[in-house]
Amino acid sequence: MPIAAAQYDYVVVGAGPAGCLLANRLSANPAHRVLLLEAGGRDNYPWIHIPVGYLFCIGNPRTDWCFKTEAQEGLQGRALSYPRGKVLGGCSSINGMIYMRGQARDYDGWAAEGNPGWAWDDVLPLFKQSENHFAGDSPFHGDGGEWRVEQQRLHWPILDAFRDAAQQSGIENISDFNQGDNEGCGYFQVNQKSGVRWNAAKAFLKPIRQRPNLTVLTGVEVDRVQLENGRAAAVIGRQQGQQITWRARKEIVLCAGAVGSPGILQRSGIGPASVLKPLGIEVLHELPGVGGNLQDHLQLRLIYKLENARTLNQVAGTLWGKMGMGLRYLYDRSGPLSMAPSQLGAFARSGPEQTSANLEYHVQPLSLERFGEPLHAFPAFTASVCDLRPQSRGRIDIRSADPQDAPLIRPNYLSHPEDLRVAADAIRLTRRIVAAPALKSFNPVEYLPGAALQTEEQLHEAAARIGTTIFHPVGTCRMGSDKDAVVDAQLRVHGIPGLRIADASIMPRITSGNTCSPTLMIAEKAAQLILSPNTRSLAQEKELVTAI
Repeated sequence: MPIAAAQYDYVVVGAGPAGCLLANRLSANPAHRVLLLEAGGRDNYPWIHIPVGYLFCIGNPRTDWCFKTEAQEGLQGRALSYPRGKVLGGCSSINGMIYMRGQARDYDGWAAEGNPGWAWDDVLPLFKQSENHFAGDSPFHGDGGEWRVEQQRLHWPILDAFRDAAQQSGIENISDFNQGDNEGCGYFQVNQKSGVRWNAAKAFLKPIRQRPNLTVLTGVEVDRVQLENGRAAAVIGRQQGQQITWRARKEIVLCAGAVGSPGILQRSGIGPASVLKPLGIEVLHELPGVGGNLQDHLQLRLIYKLENARTLNQVAGTLWGKMGMGLRYLYDRSGPLSMAPSQLGAFARSGPEQTSANLEYHVQPLSLERFGEPLHAFPAFTASVCDLRPQSRGRIDIRSADPQDAPLIRPNYLSHPEDLRVAADAIRLTRRIVAAPALKSFNPVEYLPGAALQTEEQLHEAAARIGTTIFHPVGTCRMGSDKDAVVDAQLRVHGIPGLRIADASIMPRITSGNTCSPTLMIAEKAAQLILSPNTRSLAQEKELVTAI
């Protein structure tokens, strides 16, 4: 028996980074009754909060949807694990904690493609608004927000040597990747507080949990949006086996991410007829772009065996080492247990033809065959490098009308020849860095993919063999004004009043770096658009001043 509908002003679907922030902002006005729906559970699993605990959260059905891609032709027929957070805080509860905005050119590009209000000058204040930066307020950082940003609490000599080798290879040291041009090499800043993960639930929900006008429900799997006279009127889902309808007097906002949001639209009859009709779903509003434009960063994990080096492989390889790690973390929240998955970063150009950094390195003082397997017994480091601006495009579509069926995820990695060319250039650049004098004393020997691979064809094969996702899917409900766009520059779903999307799915093009904090910025923008619909962008203000 369906449960009678409950009434709210705003219904937000998905309590990942975007949903947590948006629920905070919308409920700040006590006159607004706000509902936040999350399919996962509470973020009370201890390994969420210990930074190295991502190893026990990814692939764990308690915290991860445990999706897999379809077999990828460009990856020699391999299917990849595709982690997505299934818990309050979403992916911010299981990700690498790296604070990264991308490049100014990313957002200027969005605006130039017909999305006014999304240029760098427009979005920088939004990044600062939610930020609580360790260095305090500055032209590029804010300190009054909820999203804590800190420096990491440990260094490794091998990573310092890699940074010096990068400088010797023409990649200069940089102390801050978040001022609009991230080219350079340095230690990542992270979303932690005193050595503990700082997820979106802690930042945006925990401080306001007593607001009487905010309801947060977990364990709710949303099926679809209900349309009435063409308008989004309600959300239908299941909680504890019961079908429930939650009505929205003002707006419904999907924050279910690049995987979840297109699925909800498609089950609602909003999407491409070619996908919906074969599944027996009535097409209520055809939007061909729903599920398309999938972009992701494919990482190539190059591994180097070392001599005369201390790495996590040895430290974590003994009982005494593990005990020491635990004791150090208990003492002052430092040491390897406080580690983000990647400590050192670098942004570089794959070749002289690139006008800005198009590669990102995540450098780690450890190595393993594949994620989830034990660390190697020998000392080694991993230089993982990804193409920041892939040309390959994929799709995410529902498999059936049943929300419990996993989606069809087809990223089409390395399907564009430019991506293969950049991959080969990335391997060659990595080898140049590792051959620099700063690393000579460690005698690095390439373990993966193997130094014998030299020709363009061999490097393409190597990329296909070792490439894997770095967990940055975006773009499946693209913002724009053309026929394949799903939302407009105000994040309103084309042709469906009362429905917006505010998550990574709206990105027209993927940002040049990690995608969690840009997703928070999108939610901050959504709150601004919903609560102050007449607010003009900075670019529009400048045009107005010029006209006057």
